[in-house]
Amino acid sequence: MSENRPRPRAFRLDDAKVAVDDAPAPLLPKASVRSQNAAIPEATARGLDPGERDIEAAQAAGLRRGWRLSLGALALSGLGGLTSLALGVVATDWIEGLFARAQALGWIGAAFGGLLGLGILGLGLREALALGRQRRIAELHAALARARAEDDGKAARAGVMRLLALYAARPETARARAEVRDAMTGIVDGRDLIDIAERALLRPLDLRAQGEIASAAKRISMLTALSPRAVLDLVFVIGQLVWLTRRISEIYGGRPGLLGFLRLVRSVAAHLTITGGLAVGDSILQGLVGHGIAAKISARLGEGVLNGVLTARVGLSALAVCRPAPFGVQPPPGVGDVAPFLFSRSESA
Repeated sequence: MSENRPRPRAFRLDDAKVAVDDAPAPLLPKASVRSQNAAIPEATARGLDPGERDIEAAQAAGLRRGWRLSLGALALSGLGGLTSLALGVVATDWIEGLFARAQALGWIGAAFGGLLGLGILGLGLREALALGRQRRIAELHAALARARAEDDGKAARAGVMRLLALYAARPETARARAEVRDAMTGIVDGRDLIDIAERALLRPLDLRAQGEIASAAKRISMLTALSPRAVLDLVFVIGQLVWLTRRISEIYGGRPGLLGFLRLVRSVAAHLTITGGLAVGDSILQGLVGHGIAAKISARLGEGVLNGVLTARVGLSALAVCRPAPFGVQPPPGVGDVAPFLFSRSESA
């Protein structure tokens, strides 16, 4: 139904019957303002790409508390408490025996016990610091990803300042940090500021991490092809994956301890599960095809190619989880980017 709207009419400015409303008119109708405000959260939610949401989900899975109120947790807590008491009683009896034999031996044993206690306390403090550092990196990654998606200048500046503080103690990043600080004085757009920080600070670290992934994939593929025993292959692959995961975390500033490394492994496993360990879109299909071609010539060569591809895939998941900022300037690397020699060797074979 059409509304009855008043038709425009001409009038004189000096007409006394004309009433003038001095109130300023709104810039936008109320309905339009409400529709724009309602569209902002939806646009923000669409800002994060699926890959970034997968990384944040994997980081959250790794940082989730492992101890829950359950019968298993209660049993493990009781076992740990009894074990600690038993060790304490044994150590006390041993030191008392030393005092009974000779007072000097008792004091020496007490000194060694004190050193052991200080060492355990230091290890616990180091583990706590490593866990806190790992949590801060994951939170920084999520904050920068949201600031870039929303183009929030204030949040971007706060995140870039935290990124600079993360690498403040590393002399090789001094020039990059100075470049980012100079950009902060003139750049207003939040997305551009994050991209400059990523290009200056993280791009060299990305190249180092990708070089470590390529070296590990090459070592594993060559050893698998030459090793006479499958058990040796398994031990070497596990050792290389552990070393590669820790190395990537150290490159980006993680430096995990034992508990931190276990949480990092859980995050990497969650990322592999979410994204698919053999994702077709990540050049894995090329590796499987190359594995089939190489297997026709040599079974060990085919296994070497496949193990190298899987090693590269695990390394890329560790890179995505340990990186303190999202990929914005360049897309995240794939297996074909870090280990192209696996595919070329298979095709040449």
